[in-house]
Amino acid sequence: MSYLLPHLHSGWAVDQAILAEEERLVVIRFGHDWDETCMQMDEVLSSVAETIKNFAVIYLVDITEVPDFNTMKQ
Repeated sequence: MSYLLPHLHSGWAVDQAILAEEERLVVIRFGHDWDETCMQMDEVLSSVAETIKNFAVIYLVDITEVPDFNTMKQ
């Protein structure tokens, strides 16, 4: 189901997606497109995307393609 939701393909694209939204919540699923748990989550996110489009936007980021956010800084 990940093909139904927009993907962000770089760290810059993630930053721009967040900065561009002034009114809506930005939901980003970080994970692997091939992972079964992520696929299940993508299916749920895809099913609600149209319903929540007025107050939230959903993006997917494959952490293999975009490793920028893999390490959590404390």
